Amino acid sequence: MSDEITARILAELRRDSRIPNAALAEKVGLSPSSCWRRVRALEESGAIRRYTIDLDDEALGDSFKAIVHVNLVRHDQDLVSDFIRMTRTTPAVRACYATTGNADYHLHVTCRDLHAYNRFLDDHLLSLPAVKGAQTYLILKTIKD
Repeated sequence: MSDEITARILAELRRDSRIPNAALAEKVGLSPSSCWRRVRALEESGAIRRYTIDLDDEALGDSFKAIVHVNLVRHDQDLVSDFIRMTRTTPAVRACYATTGNADYHLHVTCRDLHAYNRFLDDHLLSLPAVKGAQTYLILKTIKD
């Protein structure tokens, strides 16, 4: 289901996932029922996994943003599972990617300030036995999110 109308539907939903079906149908040139069927098919196929919100970190008071490259000392499955569990349950970790290259994982971390980031490092990341080290890259400006 990868045609021009589907691409337009997805573009509109990326802009505003709360757009009413009638408005979405009008924007992409479909009847509301046809549009609803296409969106439903995208959901059922797994192409649309979920609907979410886009938070304004500054408005929420989280002005410290960083990309953290994490290296693991051991790749023991239980230790890696503990690391992954931490990334999924710690609100400061906005995203986690397993990658190739110099780092095993890349984290997108957002905190209130440098003090909160140091607490994250001490209490969550560096306290894990699997973590060999972490290198922090401050985000100075967001170009595309």
